[in-house]
Amino acid sequence: MKNLLAGASAGVIALFAVGSALAQDLPGKFDGVTIDAKLIGGQQGIYTDLAALLPKEEIDAFVDANISASTLDGKLVMLPRAQFDVSALYYQKSLYADEDNKAKFKEKYGYDLTPPDTWEQVTDQAEFFANPPDFYGTQFAGKEEAINGRFYEMLRAEGGEYLDADGKPAFNSEAGVRALNWFVDLYKAKAVPAGTTNYLWDDLGQGFASGTVAINLDWPGWAGFFNDPGASKVAGDVGVVAPPKGSSGARTGWSGHHGFSVTENCENKEAAASLVWFLTNEDSQKQEAAGGPLPTRDAVWDWVIAEASDDPFRKEVLQAFQEAAKGAYPVPQSPSWIEISNAVYPQLQAAILGDKTPQQALDDAAAEATEILQDAGEL
Repeated sequence: MKNLLAGASAGVIALFAVGSALAQDLPGKFDGVTIDAKLIGGQQGIYTDLAALLPKEEIDAFVDANISASTLDGKLVMLPRAQFDVSALYYQKSLYADEDNKAKFKEKYGYDLTPPDTWEQVTDQAEFFANPPDFYGTQFAGKEEAINGRFYEMLRAEGGEYLDADGKPAFNSEAGVRALNWFVDLYKAKAVPAGTTNYLWDDLGQGFASGTVAINLDWPGWAGFFNDPGASKVAGDVGVVAPPKGSSGARTGWSGHHGFSVTENCENKEAAASLVWFLTNEDSQKQEAAGGPLPTRDAVWDWVIAEASDDPFRKEVLQAFQEAAKGAYPVPQSPSWIEISNAVYPQLQAAILGDKTPQQALDDAAAEATEILQDAGEL
């Protein structure tokens, strides 16, 4: 791969020498940027197709799901960095090792108490473990993009789609009602904290670390915090498994990652693409991943797991998130995603709190989302 870097080495040196060098100051005028996969929707025509500039074997070395998320209208518009986020399921191990819990759960539900592999099992176990107001089975972020994103991935796991092939809202479907009912039913059962509709990510992290929540779907950045005796009451008792499956057999997998792109107006696309490859190649990803972020190359996943062989908790975390990465996906590729989220989440809250039926809430949300997309010229 040395030839890939030919013509870009001066630019690489400049980049590392000055750190924040402007693109126009780099030899070859590398109009490259770093962007988030969640934000590439609506940026058609800005970034060049890297698949036309790099060897196929190099692109194939990345996790398939990350390449798919980096593709817009059939064009590979960025190469992913080792800066990847997806959620996995954290749980308190001692609850599952308790013989009394095992016996009572088996008697009530008819199957063994083990860390859940489906969202139906999460529901059973959350209701079983809940003892409000002192202890809760699970929790969820309940407002803003956080609840819309969680609903979106639950919808996907139920076999539904958020926007259809024509870009129209399609979440007010039978699959959408099933997905929303997961949140509604747990709230009715008091298996989640009463204030969960106002929770965001920090509330969830602190809640699980307090030892008052049995199961918690959360991001990789919390793993070290949860297992830190100085910060968490569940330190030493944390298990991690891949996100559960919905009725479709697919796991939830709302995700995002950062990557490097090359703009269409770059005067030297080949050299710029070579620089992008260098910044995301195996050695570069190992350097990033060594600091904690999740990689996006298959070989680097294997490397970080091997490096964690003497740290059972870190190895368990990495293996769970590696499995999650296989089925990960970004939000719908629409520049209106955040605006839609801001319109949809109050409707989701209304259903969870019992002010509307799930179908009514989703119909109202779909109508608002349609208006947003029409005003934006996307429909």
